[in-house]
Amino acid sequence: MTRDHASLDRLLSDVRACTICQDLPLGPDPLLQAGRRARILIAGQAPGRKTHEKGRPFDDASGKRLRQWLGVTEDQFYNPDLFAIIPMGFCFPGTGNGGDLPPRSECAPQWRQHLLDRLPGIQLTLILGQYALDWHLGAQKSRTLTETVRRWEEFWPAALPLPHPSPRNIRWFRANPWFEDDVIPVLQKRVQDLV
Repeated sequence: MTRDHASLDRLLSDVRACTICQDLPLGPDPLLQAGRRARILIAGQAPGRKTHEKGRPFDDASGKRLRQWLGVTEDQFYNPDLFAIIPMGFCFPGTGNGGDLPPRSECAPQWRQHLLDRLPGIQLTLILGQYALDWHLGAQKSRTLTETVRRWEEFWPAALPLPHPSPRNIRWFRANPWFEDDVIPVLQKRVQDLV
């Protein structure tokens, strides 16, 4: 095992043992996936209740739609040497009035850049949701998610802003058919080239 592999393995162990947020409704239980050879980074928000209970990121309806968008199998998706899954918050943050609460603010500053620094093979970053857009695009993002996703070609082929694949976003998908007509085929081709 190379020094870099050992360094990533050690960091992943540290992240999975993290207890910074003791007041989480289901307790701290960080969910992420990364391998040194990963070529695609999925930067999401935070695990939902179902994925927290299953102990695997995107093991829910959102993950099913995401895998369809990518054109990959479940085995490919959960291969850490193909896909790194590093959300903005690693633990289920709880539920509020309109759905899950935002990712906890303690998580990203503590771990995110350290993890990204150990993933030298990333060639495509998929950015899902407002908090991930803030981190990865900053001032480059538009006022709304839709406007940012419409400008996807400006970030391509290194990054792709995406709406969250949640079933709660069905209205967005229906209102924006160009996304699945124009963006998804290009995404699937790039993913196939990388995996």
